[in-house]
Parts: sequence; C-alpha cells; structure tokens
Amino acid sequence: MKKVLTIVPFAMSADNLALRQQQLQGLQFGPDLQFEYRSVKAGPVNYSSHHDFVLADASIFEAGCRAQEEGFAAVCIDTMSDSGVAALRSVLDIPVFGPGKVSMLTALMLGDKFSILTMASRWKPLYKKALDELGMHHKCASVRAIEVSPDNQGLLSGKEEEVFPLLEAAAMKAIEIDGADVIILGSTTMHQAHGYLQGRLPVPVINPGPLSYKMAEAALALGHSHSRTAYPRPMHPRLDMLTAMMDAAKKNVQP
Repeated sequence: MKKVLTIVPFAMSADNLALRQQQLQGLQFGPDLQFEYRSVKAGPVNYSSHHDFVLADASIFEAGCRAQEEGFAAVCIDTMSDSGVAALRSVLDIPVFGPGKVSMLTALMLGDKFSILTMASRWKPLYKKALDELGMHHKCASVRAIEVSPDNQGLLSGKEEEVFPLLEAAAMKAIEIDGADVIILGSTTMHQAHGYLQGRLPVPVINPGPLSYKMAEAALALGHSHSRTAYPRPMHPRLDMLTAMMDAAKKNVQP
C-alpha cells in the first residue's frame, strides 16, 4: 500500500477536515494507493497577504518535512498557493505537488488561455506569484472574483444557492469577454462548486485539488520525482528547530 500525505494549510476540526477529504469523491485510484489528510499545527488565518504566505510556507513545510521517514510515497499540498512545495522538495526525495502551478500548466494542455475564478480580489497576489514564477501572465486571460468572503473552514457548505450562480456568471464573463478557453477554480476550498460549473459552462473547469492527486498518482506510476538539481538539499538542515517553532505556535496561537 502506497500512502499519499495531503497537507491542509489551516488548523481545523475533524469535521472541517472531512470537507477537504470530499475532494476524493468520484475519483478512481488503484487499490494500492491511499490518501491521508493532515492539517498544520498552526498557520495564518487566511491567505490574503505576503505576511500570510511566509507563515503558510513554514507551517506546511513542518507538517510534511518528515513524510518520507513516516512511510509516505508522495505529498500533496491542499492550497493553490503551493506553499511549502519548494522547501519540501529540498528535503524529500518522494514527489511533492501543489495544485496551483499544476492547474495552470494543465490548462494549457486543454486550451490556449485560462481564467482563474476566485472568491475575493484579496487572493490575487497568490496567483500573481505563480504566474510570475512560470512566466505565464500572457496565458492568463483574467482573474475573476465574486467578492464573497471565503471560508477556509466550512468551505461553501450552506452557501451553494448564493455562491454557485455568482461563480457561473463570473466564469461566463471570463469566457465571453476575456477569451478564456479553460476555467481554473482559484482555491481548493471551492471544490464543491466544480460539478455545478462543469455541467453549465462550455469549457473545461479544472478542480485543482483532485488534479494534484492524479499528478501524484501518475508520478508514482512512472517513477518520477522532482529534480535534485532544481531543488538541492540544505547544507545545514534545521528541521528540529522548525518543529519546535510550530509546537510552540500550536500552544500559544488560536486557529
């Protein structure tokens, strides 16, 4: 049995963690692949500034830095920010995937330009960072926000009648006005809207979390992992220091 660790970027209850695990519904994997979800010990309340990005990198890195020792075959990060991915690749030999860049690169296999559908404009720096690193601003038709406060704990539960039509309307503008050939959901917290949107929109809709799971499955099947040249090992690892920092944060900071 191969285990894939999925790191959730917020501290949360078991009930809220179960909402994240719903991303597995409807996906087919081989019988020897199992996904285990783990939330971070402490981290930012939301991902709306560069202050938050630093905290997210540290908390996710700590949550997964010993995944290989724990017997996991791969790691997936449950946030479009891809927080911690590069750091984890520097200390792990097993494949590590985040849904952000994976979604953008996959979109270009399905169409010429993509738009990102997001809950709030405050998340736009998150996408700009990935687009900067990939050099792909010219392939992003737009980032369309519906300006509804995101909920990284309860996700879209109970808000479907309000939020889903707003997302559909924004996506249609991205297609008809901005020229998007593919729509990317801008957060794994929006996964509950995927079925609704895919059934109503005339272009592919990428659900980023499940896509990253399938990428991990493919990498394992093909024997691929990240390049050690691109992600060199640290000369002086400080994983014990990192663990101590997060243990202290867990005791002293409320989620």
